[in-house]
Amino acid sequence: MIVVREVTLRRGVKVVLEQASVVLQPGEKVGLVGRNGAGKSSLFSLLAGRLSSDAGEVEIPPRWLVGEVAQSMPETDQPATDFVLEGDARLMAAQAALAAAEAADDGEAIGLAHQQLQDAAGFDARPRAQALLLGLGFRVDQLDDPVNAFSGGWRMRLQLARALMCPADLLLLDEPTNHLDLDALVWLEAWLKRYDGTLIVISHDREFLDAVTGVTLHLDEARLTRYTGNYTAFEEMRAERLAQAQANYAKQQERIAHLQRFIDRFKAKATKAKQAQSRVKALARMERLGPVLTSADFQFEFREPQSLPNPMLAFSGLACGYPPADAADGPTVIVRNVNRSVLAGQRIGILGANGQGKSTLVKTIARALAPVAGTLTEGKGLVIGYFAQQELDVLSLDDGPLMHLVRLARDVGPPGREQELRDFLGSFRFVGDMVNQPVGTLSGGEKARLVLAMLVWQRPNLLLLDEPTNHLDLSTREALSIALNEFEGSVLLVSHDRALLREVCDEFWLVTAGGVQPFDGDLDDYQRWLLEVSRALARRQVPPPPPRPAVGEPAPAAAPAAAAAARVEPTAQARPDRADRGGDRRQSAQARQALASRTRPLRHEVQRIDQRMEALAVERREIEARLATAGVPGAEIAELGRRLNHLQAELAVLEERWLELHGEIDAITAAG
Repeated sequence: MIVVREVTLRRGVKVVLEQASVVLQPGEKVGLVGRNGAGKSSLFSLLAGRLSSDAGEVEIPPRWLVGEVAQSMPETDQPATDFVLEGDARLMAAQAALAAAEAADDGEAIGLAHQQLQDAAGFDARPRAQALLLGLGFRVDQLDDPVNAFSGGWRMRLQLARALMCPADLLLLDEPTNHLDLDALVWLEAWLKRYDGTLIVISHDREFLDAVTGVTLHLDEARLTRYTGNYTAFEEMRAERLAQAQANYAKQQERIAHLQRFIDRFKAKATKAKQAQSRVKALARMERLGPVLTSADFQFEFREPQSLPNPMLAFSGLACGYPPADAADGPTVIVRNVNRSVLAGQRIGILGANGQGKSTLVKTIARALAPVAGTLTEGKGLVIGYFAQQELDVLSLDDGPLMHLVRLARDVGPPGREQELRDFLGSFRFVGDMVNQPVGTLSGGEKARLVLAMLVWQRPNLLLLDEPTNHLDLSTREALSIALNEFEGSVLLVSHDRALLREVCDEFWLVTAGGVQPFDGDLDDYQRWLLEVSRALARRQVPPPPPRPAVGEPAPAAAPAAAAAARVEPTAQARPDRADRGGDRRQSAQARQALASRTRPLRHEVQRIDQRMEALAVERREIEARLATAGVPGAEIAELGRRLNHLQAELAVLEERWLELHGEIDAITAAG
């Protein structure tokens, strides 16, 4: 087990841990949560042995192998599979021992080295390494590409695969989902659920933590508190604990006030002096409770757009890609023949595996790439706010937040005076001298808040968000979700944060096979479809097509889209109060989530019935084919006939239940 006993840890003048104690049992999967800058990564360094505590002790079994994701960007021309294989320290040691034994021509040593290789599962190590790479989104033709041929995000995936390759007893993962798309995230969840070692993971993805962890460690104000349960359970228990602590504090304050009134009233009265003195001593002995103080949650809102063109965008035969590297070559087309539109008020989540073209589509809409073919028509007065995956990388590291906003107001608009810009930055927690602090010294979360501030300042009516939650802590993600639900314009969102997608998006587009199509379902349906595709590929079968609306039926969320279409350029007098609109949108999102929760068990049962009916239909066809065969013995015919009767009876019951379930789903949907 891991024992942290009365540990105090300082980083410079900051106290990261103060007399922290916790015990973790072998095999527990632990989520380490806390605000950005609380010291979670420092605690990881302490557990990994890179830091020493100022007081107290950390006990980890000495024979445990610790695996973690290296944060450095690898620079090597080594093939990707070989790079991942090196993560298995035991395998590398066995291979080195075998090479040394063979060089010394030592037969006994060679035999021992082969035993080490077998113990390290060396004979299937390469396929295991390649399975990790494929699961994390690499293509088959990339498995032996040199590491330095990949971009930064893909190299971090290689570091993650290398850490997963390690047969670790303790696995430390610091924000492993930051560079993953939704497909790879679903795969990683499944892998970690099967992992039988002790796992400690830092993540700001609520659904990822809920799916993987069973223990939550909360690091707050240098205190480390253990909660049994996943992140949702932690939130509930912490809220109860805070409420109880606040109640106890209030009761104690009442008791103190009562004692003090008695003392003040009777301390000078001879007959009551002894009683007053006893109450003075009681006050002195009392262990004072502190008030419950929590850091204020971060909040912001998008400013009201100047106009709401409808439609915002229209695509006709649009092809997206990259210009040719050579004049003799043609352009590289990633997505083609896109025929869709974006209406005012729509909230669209863009799904698809990595490399299918989600970011290419968004970049084309954002004017960062020119269309390869077709037309992209913008509505009059369109103002695009674009949050790119690499936005943090293009910030000027030597300039402060104020200088960034001054340039934005001057070059893009709207213009603003310096004091107005300072006040605006203050609402994003850039206060005092921090507005001039070089961006290069800011944390990842602070840089992301700066990018959000720059986005809000532009007063957009169309938001293009490509993985906006990387580096954001949970409270800032929740603030983003609330702000997006109150935003009056349209949203196109690419994200691996399923909680954000569920809370914000009314409908989904799927980028796959070089095209864009509506996805008829929610995120649970999408994850099931991904699982079906992976199973089909594993069996070398044709993958199933994604669910789509039936011909003649509207796409999901057609009603909200139609409502948005009717809302063309409302006048100032016709516009309802902003707070009312934000509240309506939050209520609408909550209603959608409640409706999905109520119908999800019914839809799951429908899916199970469909699968059972399909299996029974296959068996029935086989029985009928056997009965049609000449020369079948009479005893077998009788048995087949009885089985056929049972099948038909079960099918009848299942069909009746199938109809009942659809009736219940329709009734709930209509009532909702």
